Amino acid sequence: MPQLETDYLIIGAGASGLAFADTLLDEAPDAHITLVDRHGKPGGHWNDAYSFVNLHQPSAFYGVNSLPLGANRKDTVGANAGFYELASGPEVAGYFNTVMNQRLLPSGRVAYHPMSDWQGGVDDAGGRIVSILSGAETAVTVRRKVVNAAYASPRVPSTHKPKFTLADGVRLVPPNALVQLWHSPAPRPTQFVIVGAGKTAMDVGVWLLNSGAPAEAIQWVMPRDSWLINRATTQPGMEFFHQSIGGQAAQMEALAQATSVQDLFLRLEAAQQMFRIYPDQVPTMFHYATISQGEVALLRQITRVIRLGHLRALEPAQMVLAQGTVPVAPGTLFIDCTASAVEPRPIQPIFQDGQIVLQLVRAPLPTFSAALTAFVEAHYPDDATKNSLCQTVPFPDGVEGYPASVAVSMMNQFKWSQDKALRQWVRSSRLDGFGNMIAALDPADTEKMAVLARFKQSAQAAMANVPRLMGAPTARA
Repeated sequence: MPQLETDYLIIGAGASGLAFADTLLDEAPDAHITLVDRHGKPGGHWNDAYSFVNLHQPSAFYGVNSLPLGANRKDTVGANAGFYELASGPEVAGYFNTVMNQRLLPSGRVAYHPMSDWQGGVDDAGGRIVSILSGAETAVTVRRKVVNAAYASPRVPSTHKPKFTLADGVRLVPPNALVQLWHSPAPRPTQFVIVGAGKTAMDVGVWLLNSGAPAEAIQWVMPRDSWLINRATTQPGMEFFHQSIGGQAAQMEALAQATSVQDLFLRLEAAQQMFRIYPDQVPTMFHYATISQGEVALLRQITRVIRLGHLRALEPAQMVLAQGTVPVAPGTLFIDCTASAVEPRPIQPIFQDGQIVLQLVRAPLPTFSAALTAFVEAHYPDDATKNSLCQTVPFPDGVEGYPASVAVSMMNQFKWSQDKALRQWVRSSRLDGFGNMIAALDPADTEKMAVLARFKQSAQAAMANVPRLMGAPTARA
């Protein structure tokens, strides 16, 4: 059996694994890195995503630290017009291929094993890489750590198994199949039913409407409504200072003044920080999904919304849901958007004995979190110190989880600000657009400096109120 030795064995060559490897390459110049992934190309779930998927937030914040994604342009057409570009799924997949082939592999210190499984566990320094195509095995000795970059990997519709039953004769497709309907031998659908309430379902709704499907021909099975971040508040350019940094100040003020989690989201909505698609519904879900006002306006055209809980079964004549049944018209096409990209997983310490389990250290930024984790791994002495700088941020499912997510993110950010090396790294990282914006402020600009002071003052009051919000009951719609 062939054998190899490496310092870091990274399980998963998706966004987080590549962001970790990219930063580690610079910060640990003596380290050899090996990446193992089941896909045939780098990029993880982006290889399986539907073709019309885009990033939710600007390309400027995504990818690896060393290589920009996109050209930092603004869109001039569509629902994102006026905002900084959002890379498409194919663009992201191509970008990660470039990262591997023009950045990592040419270093001579990175080995990449696509179409391969890691067998030996995340804490086993003597496991095996097994080729999915040939079954050939390579024994591996890991000198430093195994890095689990797959623990928090998102799931996508094309590779998951629905939790509801499907009767014969019912036509169900993942979003990937929609762009291929033109050559399907099946009759043209007369009705479209979107199953699922997350960002994938929203993307499908926008795509259907923009592609010519009549709004009255679309039904939406929505177990829960969601609060959504206003994309205007995520823009990296200084011209958006008042929306971004001013928006951060508004968020802190809402956190400081809220009397309950429901009150918090209503305050955020009033401050134009959050949207909901349907104003007559009180959302109970929050996954950090980001959306523009234009997309909200489009989705509000879909008025046939089914709120009877989760789907249990699809039958030829009806949908069976947790709270009732709904008749199905002949020729209906169901679109499965139920895969959860943020399926809850128990949080773990990131730095453990002989391994690193990549998770968020600042919500909702997975690549920034992975890159910062690599910097901490390279420069700090022991796991206890590293974990104190990188507390795992819990990702919210319902709205009640949002205060805790904010609190841990803010505590981490405060600790980084008190550490000179980390503070400098964060300010220089392209994955932290707001830090760059603040660092570029002209002290003579009294208007912007006042906004920054407002943010800092409100942040202290917010942190004082968050523990009460975390214990406050939340009303459900």
